[in-house]
Amino acid sequence: MSKIFRFVTMFYVIFLASVMGASLYAGAVVAPVIFNTEDVFGEAILSHFQEGMIMTENFIRLSYVITLSIVTVAFYEGYRYKKGERDVIAQIATLLIICSGLLFSYYYMPDILVMQQAGPQMTQSEAFANTHIASEIDFKVFVFSILVLLVRNLQRALR
Repeated sequence: MSKIFRFVTMFYVIFLASVMGASLYAGAVVAPVIFNTEDVFGEAILSHFQEGMIMTENFIRLSYVITLSIVTVAFYEGYRYKKGERDVIAQIATLLIICSGLLFSYYYMPDILVMQQAGPQMTQSEAFANTHIASEIDFKVFVFSILVLLVRNLQRALR
């Protein structure tokens, strides 16, 4: 492995870990705090709809990182594949990252935004609940796939 490619690989692994960390932080730390403002302030200052609007803004900003990760993963793993370094597990994880990341950023987020713009009544509908649950599942698939790809690349780097 050339020194330049080794440097790129180190950057790539750090980047994957950062994306995974940001994603986990948004879901495990930010969301529970935002949706429980009464625990912070002692009273419910914001409605559930307003809390959802704040959380959506967090995920919109995270979707930029997700899009960057899709491009980065596609180029890096595509280059490795072209070099003949084929790893079925990494290929599956790459495909899942690309598909779930695109679904999250360009399907679920815009759909949720449209529903939120329709007002609080729409966000209490079954359609919104189903879309939200599907986006959560998709996001978990994305994070798990990042973890799998991170582990595979660490294994390759340590050989």
